[in-house]
Amino acid sequence: MIKIGIIGIGFMGMIHYYGIQRGTGAEVTAICTRNPKKLEGDWTSIQGNFGPRGSIEDLSNIKKYSEIDDLLADDDIDLVDICLPTHLHKSVSIASLNAGKHTLVEKPISIDIDDANEIVEIADQTDKEFMVAHVLSFFAEYAYAKQLVESGEYGELLGAHFKRVIAKPSWSREIADIEKSGGPGIDLHIHDTHFIQLLCGVPDAVFSQGKLIGGNFVDYLTTQYIYNDKELTVSCSSGAISQKGRAFSHGFEMYLEKATLLFDFSTLAGEPSTAVPLTLITEDGTVEQVDLGEVDPIDAFTAEIQYAVDAIVNEEEPTALSGIGARDALLLCYKEAESVKTGEIVAIH
Repeated sequence: MIKIGIIGIGFMGMIHYYGIQRGTGAEVTAICTRNPKKLEGDWTSIQGNFGPRGSIEDLSNIKKYSEIDDLLADDDIDLVDICLPTHLHKSVSIASLNAGKHTLVEKPISIDIDDANEIVEIADQTDKEFMVAHVLSFFAEYAYAKQLVESGEYGELLGAHFKRVIAKPSWSREIADIEKSGGPGIDLHIHDTHFIQLLCGVPDAVFSQGKLIGGNFVDYLTTQYIYNDKELTVSCSSGAISQKGRAFSHGFEMYLEKATLLFDFSTLAGEPSTAVPLTLITEDGTVEQVDLGEVDPIDAFTAEIQYAVDAIVNEEEPTALSGIGARDALLLCYKEAESVKTGEIVAIH
């Protein structure tokens, strides 16, 4: 049984807690927060932009720490799950690795690319897994798309367009501080840069147009990802440009040699709206809605953390959550910002 300690009981820490409870082979044995009410199980103040609101939790069998160092010193903990604001990711990740813990940190790996490189280098020097919780590829529609492409059942991927558009965010103080969150061009857009490099590999170059905020961060953009050695066209539109009546929208169109895969979801006037459910169109003209069963957002986090736990138990490379992949996703965000700023095609390496 992998014993997990969660650092940070905000919305994401709570969702991870719920997600772990639905999995197998792991259990939460400790939490760390400086909020005394949350330590006692009163999570009613927690609310995010999806999923349930916090409630009263029975934490009688869970160790409670108010200081991070105390949790890291707990020899019973195998995996530290860091759910803190992004500007704290570097210091706590390194402290966790140096304490001899397997480490899972929420995305993005960091705001600063040099910090991301430093974390990856330190992780490489340990015998512990370092993973970054990029959850998108574990959501049912994206997991299906990734499996479909990798299976080769419908031939090679020829082209794809992704989108992730929100209204101006207001659900946390940190998200509004672009120096801490990276703004939409990192905090939001990195979901898709990570998925794109996971699905297609790191591109050779990018060309982006959009709007900068704070001089170096992106508010919204559209990017063309350039692959020199592949007959592949990939693009993505992302940012905080929508009116609040359509607070969130994401989806994709994927074109394979023998099939097209479509998905388009939004929240309209506060209600979920699936404009195009996950739909597979095959070369004979068949249009089929893919049956994903009952889809609960928390299930994606269960699958993500289960993947991390299984990687530790089986001593497997956690490719979908690797620190290198997370670093490369952050690098893409910065190269895209550079392209917006210069108006030029920007090489990745």
